[in-house]
Amino acid sequence: MQFWWVNHKQTFAAEVAGQYIWCPKRKQNGAQNHFYETLREVQRGDLVFSFANAHLQAIGVAKLPCYSCPRPDEFGRVGEAWNDRGWRVDVEFRRFQRPLRITTVATQIAPLLPTKYSPIQINGHGNQGAYLASISKPLARRLLELAEPGLLSLLDADVLNEAGSLIADPQSLIEWEDKVQQRIAASDSIPETTRQALILARRGQGQFKQNVARLEARCRLTGVTNPTHLIASHIKPWRESNDDERLAGTNGLLLTPSIDHLFDRGFISFDDDGVALISPVADPESLPRMGVPIDRPLFTGALGSEQRRFLQYHRGEIFLKSAA
Repeated sequence: MQFWWVNHKQTFAAEVAGQYIWCPKRKQNGAQNHFYETLREVQRGDLVFSFANAHLQAIGVAKLPCYSCPRPDEFGRVGEAWNDRGWRVDVEFRRFQRPLRITTVATQIAPLLPTKYSPIQINGHGNQGAYLASISKPLARRLLELAEPGLLSLLDADVLNEAGSLIADPQSLIEWEDKVQQRIAASDSIPETTRQALILARRGQGQFKQNVARLEARCRLTGVTNPTHLIASHIKPWRESNDDERLAGTNGLLLTPSIDHLFDRGFISFDDDGVALISPVADPESLPRMGVPIDRPLFTGALGSEQRRFLQYHRGEIFLKSAA
């Protein structure tokens, strides 16, 4: 379990009510921001402290690891200058009965603040530009002692297993893909056969699978060659691609369903030489059972130049590993 502090600022009401945190992937000038990259490190079961309007307002449990997602519609005009795609973590927030004004306890928590990348200043005011920051367990404990002692058990409890089952796919991703599919289906400018091909490509089937099969003969990690058991997995996800990219064979790999899931959600990727990359967020117990060896480097075969270009996008925009 890791512990995080989020500075919501203007998005507090939307995020806590919607049970998530979201930030753009880059600054307005295109540069990386450490406090945005940290979302890629959040794991299921981590605790997130919510800070807004000078008060610690809530605590939440991360329900799923981070994923790439559009800017929420409910932000309205807030953050219009941000990129339309960012990082999202679904969080089950609980509001504190009495929000804690941090400036009144600043001297008590100052010795526990991170020496680098702190979410707040030692006087209790928020740090400009800081969104999600890692904090220590001692600081998390002290914050709960001050704000809501009755929730101290969260520090050691397996809250998610107590609460219920794992959500397989984030609802916001399903809704995003549904909207894209509806746009394709309703477009009069796309020929009927192409519309059908684009819709089938969402599930890694149809013309897209045929195009990928001309370049790939097996699952790169499991070695399965029977096409019945293989999905054509988009390197740059279907939901983030344009129509040409959705059908391009160079934007695909043939993968078994479990490997397709890991790749699509950013738990694995590949470098330009074809070596498998494993995210630190991925569950090391589950990976071998899903067909991903973790005890040795795994070379999966050469890649074409266009595949490498799409994989650069995957590593930068989908793979769950902080680049900072």
